[in-house]
Amino acid sequence: MTAQRLRATFQRGESVKYITHLDLMRYWERVLRRAGMPLAYSGGASPTPRLSLASPLPVGVTSSGELMDVFLTQRVSLRDFLRSVNAQVVPGTEVVAVREVGLRAPSLQSQVRWAEYRVEVAAEGRTRQETEEAIHRLLAAHSLPWQHLRQGQVRRYDLRALVYDLWLEGEGEEAFILGMRLRTDQQTAGRAEQVVAALGFQSPPRRVHRTRLFVDERPAVTRPARV
Repeated sequence: MTAQRLRATFQRGESVKYITHLDLMRYWERVLRRAGMPLAYSGGASPTPRLSLASPLPVGVTSSGELMDVFLTQRVSLRDFLRSVNAQVVPGTEVVAVREVGLRAPSLQSQVRWAEYRVEVAAEGRTRQETEEAIHRLLAAHSLPWQHLRQGQVRRYDLRALVYDLWLEGEGEEAFILGMRLRTDQQTAGRAEQVVAALGFQSPPRRVHRTRLFVDERPAVTRPARV
């Protein structure tokens, strides 16, 4: 029987940015077991721990705001969870916050709406003004037809519909730091490297860091049945 559902915010640093989503799930399962957490398990012939990650992070991307739901069979204080779990993690995957959510709330994956990124790109000889103008043109566009090859198939879509906001956050050594808020839900997900290409940069991002995931935790509206 499930007694508690915790939502943890954790980091994914440089040392673990190349592990896959599946490996990350296995990693957290081992960490939670070693930490002595009373994990709840799914039913069926092959029970698995009831834990879920929000939106899979592409390999090579770091983050300071990943989300994970953990279901427990016994209640654990938030302080004890933080202390026990962080005693077992490898550097770069620390849990930075945890809170309790309702047992009957929708799945974490279904609640994710947007993701915010900090992206470093090579300046390629551009000025700050030229970069700001390119950002303005993209945001002013009503649509931006886009396509890319994935698993041998060409995908076509409107890239503009995936960009909620875009801004120039700062400048580095021959580089610009871009801020992006991109759509991320169960249907689709905006990718930072595609936005960078749409701005006219020839090189892929030097670094992509996800700073935050936005979830919609409002209760679903139930419409009355028609007679």
